[in-house]
Amino acid sequence: MGLNVYLSGEIHTDWRDRIIDGAQGLDVTFSGPVTDHAASDDCGAVILGEEPSKFWHDRKGAMVNAIRTRKGIADCDVVVVRFGEKYKQWNAAFDAGYAAALGKSLIILQQPDHDHALKEVDAAALAVARDPSEVVEILRYVLTGTLPG
Repeated sequence: MGLNVYLSGEIHTDWRDRIIDGAQGLDVTFSGPVTDHAASDDCGAVILGEEPSKFWHDRKGAMVNAIRTRKGIADCDVVVVRFGEKYKQWNAAFDAGYAAALGKSLIILQQPDHDHALKEVDAAALAVARDPSEVVEILRYVLTGTLPG
């Protein structure tokens, strides 16, 4: 049994690399959003034309990015959503809700200081992890049935 895992959420730290590196040797395929912050912000305006209003600039980008996000979440088995410490990732909360609505297995990756703010998101998840290594161990257990040793 293999797993397709979509890695959603904050793009300012190396958490994705830590999960991908830790999962070496497991039958896991990873996908995720565009993590180049400038490209993600500007894709709609660059491809479809500049906008004088920041609202419409951002909306175009969000809509273009949503094509990739919807496809990635629809095609995956597990969605990992990371909420970082510095920024409020409303898009990550939306991805978690979308994944939950599709019945996807959901793992939330967050620090304890977000527990209250994310209580509804956490309630929809099958696991709430604090560190990328815990996500790797969940994937290892699901695929192999072995506990960390």
